[in-house]
Amino acid sequence: MDNAELVARDLRAVWHPCTQMKDHEQLPLIPIRRGEGVWLEDFDGNRYLDAISSWWVNLFGHGHPHIRRRIRRQLDRLEHVILAGFTHEPAVTLSEKLVAATPRRLTRCFYAENGSAAVEIALKMSFHYWKNLGIPGKTEFVSLHNSYHGETLGALSVGDVELYKKTYAPLLLRSRQVASPDAYHRDAGESESDYAERQFEHMESTLARHSERICAVIVEPLVQCAGFMRMYDPVYLKLLRDACDRYGVHLIADECAVGFGRTGSMFACQQGPVEPDFLCLAKGLTGGFLPLSAVLTGENVFAAFYDDYETLKGFLHSHSYTGNPLACAAAIATLELFERNDVIARNRALAGVMRETTAHFREHPHVGDVRQRGMILAIELVKNKDRREPYDWRERRGLEVYRYGLRHQALLRPLGNVVYFMPPYVISEDELRQLADVAWEGIQLAAKDR
Repeated sequence: MDNAELVARDLRAVWHPCTQMKDHEQLPLIPIRRGEGVWLEDFDGNRYLDAISSWWVNLFGHGHPHIRRRIRRQLDRLEHVILAGFTHEPAVTLSEKLVAATPRRLTRCFYAENGSAAVEIALKMSFHYWKNLGIPGKTEFVSLHNSYHGETLGALSVGDVELYKKTYAPLLLRSRQVASPDAYHRDAGESESDYAERQFEHMESTLARHSERICAVIVEPLVQCAGFMRMYDPVYLKLLRDACDRYGVHLIADECAVGFGRTGSMFACQQGPVEPDFLCLAKGLTGGFLPLSAVLTGENVFAAFYDDYETLKGFLHSHSYTGNPLACAAAIATLELFERNDVIARNRALAGVMRETTAHFREHPHVGDVRQRGMILAIELVKNKDRREPYDWRERRGLEVYRYGLRHQALLRPLGNVVYFMPPYVISEDELRQLADVAWEGIQLAAKDR
């Protein structure tokens, strides 16, 4: 089989995610045959450095032997069993490991298959908690402008990226969005922490006025990933935790994308440091091998549902593949890699290399910002640097960088006109330099006058 044969078959049968399929009349699909480490290889032998961890899921490289062995061992024992009324060792072990790794107030794990489902669970748990406590008036949620929490209707309701949300607005739940602490918008000379404190006034006033109707505030700690990788200072999280406590509102930390070492700590909320009432985890949880997500919460929430069956206080949400043993085995292996190696320290060293190799991007006449949190680095292309005037989105400048990358062994799928690096942690310093060179050359091409 070669690339052309598989692409032809694909275009007759597959509808791809987050894609205008008509694009593939001009933009060829890349059929991948195998992956190893940070590299993907197609059927014609072309290689691509996976700079975005295959949509942020791959932590330790494609085909990592330890995770692969764990899955194979589990496959010989049990592939799946219902988790209602039954249990199995991988689900128990994984829950114990997640409880040990996360903030102290989080003691219970509820499983699903993806990040959107995890967010839905957290939203429903929060609402249901207040209802069980006899406070049914709490029916709303608060999130940040430019936030993204998933594509299912509940998760989409608390997001704020117009591209994904606008079409479905008539179907969505009522929620409130407040101004983001996104440091890109701070005044000249203003620190990121000062700007975050200033922006928190919007959240403070919303909670002060409406807390009797608000179940929870949901945020992506430190990085609004699908919101063009915009970033903010940890002081905002600390202020938010305090305000949620004062106003009797839950805090949901959506770390589906930023958890497991992406931002320079195991979990981004630890940089507050804050302890959320609900922690949503997905993506990197299984090292990129299998779909799995988890919602962690505390004993106070669990206790609000623990009662005689006749009270109908139980949380009856379910998924067919909840706590799948194969996925749990992959997640256990992923956590073991953190336990056996000082991954966070190595990531901090690699983050320094990322910073060093992209320092000159800041001087580019069409780069409005280079921002970084740990192993996430974003480069924002603009039409006018002084005014930070964006390019017209219809020009698709970021797509030009993507095309250039594919021709030069790099997978750099952009977010609009934001080019970003979010590679697997096994990337080498030389590979990071190679990635920076390709991105620079691609940006040079994309920024040319048309």
